[in-house]
Amino acid sequence: MSLPRYPEYKDSGIPLLGSIPAHWSAARLKEVIRSIESGVSVNATDVPAAEDAIGVLKTSCVYDGTFRCKENKAVVEEDLSRVSCPVAEGTLIVSRMNTPPLVGAAGLVTQSHPNIYLPDRLWQVSLRNSSPNFVHYWTLSGEYRAQVEVACSGTSSSMQNLGQDQFRNFQIALPLEDEQHAIATFLDRETAKIDALIAEQEKLLALLAEKRQATISHAVTRGLNPNASMRDSGIPWLGEVPAHWLIGGLTKFIGPVVDYRGRTPAKGDAGTFLVTAKNVRNGAIDYAASEEYVDPVEANALLSRGRPEVGDVLFTTEAPLGQVAQIDRTDIALAQRIVKFRGLEGVLINRFLMYWLMGSACQSQLETLATGSTALGIKASKLGMIECLVPPIPEQQKIVGHIDRQLSQFIDLEVEAVRGIDLLRERRSALISAAVTGKIDVRGAV
Repeated sequence: MSLPRYPEYKDSGIPLLGSIPAHWSAARLKEVIRSIESGVSVNATDVPAAEDAIGVLKTSCVYDGTFRCKENKAVVEEDLSRVSCPVAEGTLIVSRMNTPPLVGAAGLVTQSHPNIYLPDRLWQVSLRNSSPNFVHYWTLSGEYRAQVEVACSGTSSSMQNLGQDQFRNFQIALPLEDEQHAIATFLDRETAKIDALIAEQEKLLALLAEKRQATISHAVTRGLNPNASMRDSGIPWLGEVPAHWLIGGLTKFIGPVVDYRGRTPAKGDAGTFLVTAKNVRNGAIDYAASEEYVDPVEANALLSRGRPEVGDVLFTTEAPLGQVAQIDRTDIALAQRIVKFRGLEGVLINRFLMYWLMGSACQSQLETLATGSTALGIKASKLGMIECLVPPIPEQQKIVGHIDRQLSQFIDLEVEAVRGIDLLRERRSALISAAVTGKIDVRGAV
C-alpha cells in the first residue's frame, strides 16, 4: 500500500520526533494522562481465576503488545480483601517492571473486568482528550521503545524499572482527537489484514510440526517395510511392532546416564558456552536460543561427571521436559536439567536413539512418568522405565537416513514460513510507526 505524506510539515523542536505534520503538536505524555494506578502484591494460585472469582493479572498479560485478561491467577482466600485497582475499559495496562525487552510493554483494555485486579508491577493508565487506541499504537512504535530504553538504562541488566515521572515525560506527536481516531481505525483494519497473514503462516508451521512428528513416530515404531512381519508388543499404547525388533527399557540399550544436576554455575559474558535446557530443541543445539557462558574452570567442574563427545544425545529432564539434541562440538559445558547418554556400540545408533526419544511413543510415556505441579520433570533414575524399540543396526541406518531426508524438506518450508512471519511483523511495525508519527497521511484511506 502506497500512502502519501502530509502536505506540510514543521520542525517539532524535539530531536526524537523530528519533523511532524504542521497541524500536529509535540507534547509530553503527561498532557494526555488522567491517572496512573497500580495494584498490590497478593498471594495467588498457579491457575487462572474462575469466571466469577477474584484474580490478579500476571505481568505476561501484555508481553505481546496486546492485553490478555486470561493471563491471571486466582487470589487465595486470605488475600481477597487486599486486592486493588480492577481492570477498566479504555485504559492501558503497562508493565512498569520487567526484563529489558518487556519493560514498558502495554496493552489496550477493550472491556472492563471488575473481578480482575492489578499487581504492583503493572500500571493502569487512564487518558483524557485522546484516543486510547491511538496512544496504544504509539506504544508499539520504535519511537516509544527508544524512550523506554533510555529511561531504564543503568538499572539491572536482568530486571528494569520504569518510573512514573519518566513515563509521564515521554515525548509524543499528537494530532487532534478526531484524527487520532481515524489513524487508529486505519491501523485496526490494516494490522488485522497482516495478522491474518501471520496466522496463516503460523498454521503452516503447526502443520509442518505435526508432519515432522508423524514422520518420526511412524518410522521408529513401524519401520520402512510395509510388508514386514508384525507381532504384538504386549504394550497397549504401542500395539504391533516389527517381529524382529527388540523391546526393552531404555537403559538396557544405552551406556551410563550422566546427570548434570547440582549447583547453579556463575555465568558471564565470555568463557565456555553453557548449554541449558533452552538450547536443546528438536534434535539440535540452538546456540541462539540462550547465550550464557561460564568460566573454563567452572566448566571443568560442571563436566567432572562426564565430558561431552560429538554425537552424544542430550535429554532435558524438565523445563521443558523431553527435548533432545545431539552434541555437535565439545567446547561446551552442560547445565542442570540435562542428562547425557549414548547408545551401546553395535546395538543402538545415537541418531536413531534421538529420533526414538522425539517420537510420540516416547513422549507419551514421559507424560505418565513426569511429576510436578508447575513444571513437569522426570528423574534420571526413571529413564529405565521408558520402553524402547531397537531394530538391527542396518535397519536403524536406513530409518535414520529416511527421517533425515524427510525432515530436511520440512525444515526448508519452516525457514520460509518463519522468514515470511518476520517480514510481515516488520511491515506491521513500520506501518504503525509511520502512521502514529505522521510520516504518512492515512486520512484518505479510512
